[in-house]
Amino acid sequence: QVQLEEFGGGLVQAGDSLRLSCAASGRFFSNYIAGWFRQTPGRGREFVARIGWGGDTDYGESVKGRFTISRDNAKNTVYLQMNSLRPGDTAIYYCAAGANQFDNWGQGTQVTVSS
Repeated sequence: QVQLEEFGGGLVQAGDSLRLSCAASGRFFSNYIAGWFRQTPGRGREFVARIGWGGDTDYGESVKGRFTISRDNAKNTVYLQMNSLRPGDTAIYYCAAGANQFDNWGQGTQVTVSS
């Protein structure tokens, strides 16, 4: 079991960049998969990116080429670098992690992209 807390959300303009951080507690986080999801009232929860314990990554189609997920196991932290942001990226972004599936979730951080 891990506790997750997201940081770094805010209000930016289209074309800007933003980096989200997810700080995790727990001894075994380095062995967990971790990921980012986002949610809006109209679209529901959407997969954004995931990173395996070995560093392998996967991305949702809408963010490929613009977003990069990474992790620093020494700091128990996962990052989401978001470039070329669009108004359609506006959402609450959630960090998630787990040994085999996303069992643990953070409270979310709001990202708003103005046009």
